[in-house]
Amino acid sequence: MKTLFNIATILFVAFTMQSCNLLSAAGVSSQGQPTKEVESKLTSTTANSAVNVDHSEWDKLLKKYVNSQGLVDYKGFKNNEAKLDAYLKMLSEKEPSNDWSVQELLAYYINLYNAATVKLIVENYPVKSIKDIDGAWTKGRVTVGNKELSLGGIENGILRKMNEPRIHFAINCASISCPKPLDEAYTASKINEQLDRATKEFINSDKNDISASNPKVSSIFDWYAKDFKVNGKQDVIGFINKYANTKINQGATLSYKNYNWELNEQK
Repeated sequence: MKTLFNIATILFVAFTMQSCNLLSAAGVSSQGQPTKEVESKLTSTTANSAVNVDHSEWDKLLKKYVNSQGLVDYKGFKNNEAKLDAYLKMLSEKEPSNDWSVQELLAYYINLYNAATVKLIVENYPVKSIKDIDGAWTKGRVTVGNKELSLGGIENGILRKMNEPRIHFAINCASISCPKPLDEAYTASKINEQLDRATKEFINSDKNDISASNPKVSSIFDWYAKDFKVNGKQDVIGFINKYANTKINQGATLSYKNYNWELNEQK
């Protein structure tokens, strides 16, 4: 009887561990990472954090290998992979905690996601699409302390829980239809202005066809509709109108553009 109990216990623990791993891969779990929420209007500051992370090396790489159209020189990144690795190693040795400000956490995880995505492409280069890479978003491949995070875990388990929908226009999935990467690193000292810039540029770009009565917008607004709120309530059109040059009628029906998953590479 005791033997049967022990076997049952072992099976239960194994199942629980497997379930937790699956949840993390799917982006449900934060794997113990801090997920502070933006509680009111986000301001840019470095004054309220126990740690100020230096993202200058990532900034230099972005300025060198991302052009004004947001297209990426992956060959250049591959030739300079040692510097990319050094930046990711520096991030991996940090241990984000609740002593960090929400500004520092946002900048850290956005930069981590984007640098790890570039690393994924470089490791598999040449590749036509990130979707051709097995487990691109679900495999644990991003080291933070003693944890291996997945890209999906960083996006869904951490960043989306921080109550800042503009992150959807800051993280880049290495594809043509993704929001273009900025040619600079995100930092706590500029985070609000950078998120505003990324959001405005994306919404008013050719990745959306915005009109008053017949708007056709990016599938991002479909996939993550519940994240786009105005006054605490889901309101995709209201959110878009905060940033769009052309305003959508509130009663209009949104349709969604096909997503181009081809690599966002400089030719």
